[in-house]
Amino acid sequence: MTYNDIRKAFLDYFESKGHKIVPSASLIPNDPTLLFTVAGMVPWKGILQGTEPAFATRVADVQKCIRAGGKHNDLEDVGFDGRHHTFFEMLGNWSFGDYFKEGAIEMSWELLTKVLGLDPERIVVTTHYSDDEAVKIWKKVAGKDAILLGDKDNWWSAGDTGPCGPCTEMHYDMGADLPGGLPGTPDEDGGRFVEIWNDVFMQFDRDANGNLTPLPKQNVDTGAGLERWAAVLQNKLDNYDTDLFTNLKHAVSDVTGVAETAENVASFKVITDHLRSVGFAIADGVIPSNTDRGYVIRRILRRAMRHGQILGHKGALLSKLYPALITEMGAAYPELAREEARVVEIIRNEENSFADMLQNGMKLLESELPKLNNNVLPGDVAFKLFDTYGFPLDLTQMILRDRNIDVDVAGFEKSMAEQKERSRANTKGTRILWESQTELVGTDDSAKYAPCEMSSKVLSILRAGEFVESANAGDEVEVALDKTTFYGTQGGQVGDSGELKKSGETVMNVSEAGRVDSVVIHKGTLTADLSVGDMVEPVINNAVRQQTARAHTATHLLQAALRSVLNEDVEQRGSKVSPDSVRFDFSFGRAMTAEEKQAVEDLINKWIAADMDVAHEEMTMDEAVAKGAMALFGEKYGDTVKVITAGDVSCELCGGTHIYHTGEIIKAKINKEKSISSGIRRITMSVGTLAE
Repeated sequence: MTYNDIRKAFLDYFESKGHKIVPSASLIPNDPTLLFTVAGMVPWKGILQGTEPAFATRVADVQKCIRAGGKHNDLEDVGFDGRHHTFFEMLGNWSFGDYFKEGAIEMSWELLTKVLGLDPERIVVTTHYSDDEAVKIWKKVAGKDAILLGDKDNWWSAGDTGPCGPCTEMHYDMGADLPGGLPGTPDEDGGRFVEIWNDVFMQFDRDANGNLTPLPKQNVDTGAGLERWAAVLQNKLDNYDTDLFTNLKHAVSDVTGVAETAENVASFKVITDHLRSVGFAIADGVIPSNTDRGYVIRRILRRAMRHGQILGHKGALLSKLYPALITEMGAAYPELAREEARVVEIIRNEENSFADMLQNGMKLLESELPKLNNNVLPGDVAFKLFDTYGFPLDLTQMILRDRNIDVDVAGFEKSMAEQKERSRANTKGTRILWESQTELVGTDDSAKYAPCEMSSKVLSILRAGEFVESANAGDEVEVALDKTTFYGTQGGQVGDSGELKKSGETVMNVSEAGRVDSVVIHKGTLTADLSVGDMVEPVINNAVRQQTARAHTATHLLQAALRSVLNEDVEQRGSKVSPDSVRFDFSFGRAMTAEEKQAVEDLINKWIAADMDVAHEEMTMDEAVAKGAMALFGEKYGDTVKVITAGDVSCELCGGTHIYHTGEIIKAKINKEKSISSGIRRITMSVGTLAE
């Protein structure tokens, strides 16, 4: 059976058993704790944990997954055995409060032995030692005596507390001539017995004391790796010898002009595996970059190119192989063909950029190798490769590993830390000096959203790089107060401007309010003498505040319009919201057309003209997620968050200042759209009367 045959047989079987068949969810999960969809259960997490309603009681799917970043990382193992992949397909059937252990086990056994025709005698099952019910069901259904194992192998949990339960696994005997023992024995990893299916029974709720209470609604969560099934059904010991990978390896040979051999098979495995990860991820909207999931995909792409070079190939590789991926998997995943032009363009741009970087960096590396002592590259050289030529440390390590040369990682990290310290020391606003004031209490800025009259105490004054007790008229200073109405620069929004007054008279013109951790810093010029301990009244410039609020709400509408016109997976990668303009950085692999820019601008102005309500709400993070609020990936949020909702078009976590009706924006005009790095675009936009 081919991959296409297996997918069809699996889904057809469960459809015949009353399951709703759904397409794979995106590789970009709706879960800020994950870089990628790493398992079949990720899209159903809310249903399985009871935070979302189930849309059907029985569901089956084939979910595309990537494990190549964070704690779910198989990247370094790919190429060196026959079973590791960064991209894989997970077959799954789900019961949301419908059938439970008996139904799941009966269907698993029937599909494996009757539909797929696997030899029942070669299937070994395991259960948790406490699950007497599953043991009896296996005896009844299959005549099997299950192997009893502990929590490590046969118990699933969402965390230390919450939903959990036993699971039962099915393993296949690949042949007595292979090394390895039964599951649970010391030599279980030898390769003879391969896990091919796992049925998880979400049966209990575990409290902080470890007590288990039966869940009112019990679920079944199953998972079976398609690559392993293909190997078993095609009688292959190596996943990369199955039909899909064999065909992709033939394509690699066609592009590189190199035949697969025992000596270069690792490179063929790496390239074919990485083609799937890169192709599918970019098709789903991931853009190679230097942060988060974009960095993972960039790293995978470059690793594939490096292995192409090991084969002697120069120039584009994955961009030329992408059509072969469509041939093999496009019928099951139509997004591959639908996004072909965009994906190939992004990959080609990334390959060209990497080729230039590699050529320049290799010159430095080759010049340093004759100087090495003990086959170790000094850390400062590795850092120079990173800082000057863009070589990430792991790329340098990969290149040198082929030559049995190590890298002084501690020295690299020391150079990195020194550069960060230099950067911090040169940061405008003397941040380090403020950070040194460990006794300084945080500013109470709770009035920043609704400025009011208040009297504040001067806690600290910084003048010319020195903290002073008093300063004079004409001095440029930075002042910390015990409380303020000023919004300090944060989350991409510039801080307020205004005045500090004493007894009704202006003592300081504040050009901008900054922020160092929890302290709001008022920066500007004194118009009268000021001392620590003085009482002042902070007064913001309301006209500037209002224009900034217009700009910030317009930024949310801009993101919503980009996602509507371009792609739902467009992600914000940075912004600067100031009263005179908006700067918005986002992930997208090509220049926008004139028609697309006009469509985005028109949509924003349509929403402005609709004068939609803009709601400002505080809620828990869980409530915000349930509401569908978008979060900026990589940002840290507290237990209580602020959610800004503009009509039915935008809902985002945001701590900035905003208007209350979209009509207050008046008008928006896109001024420029350009590239600022590979896969990252920047839009500048004017709002309000400045857009006229």
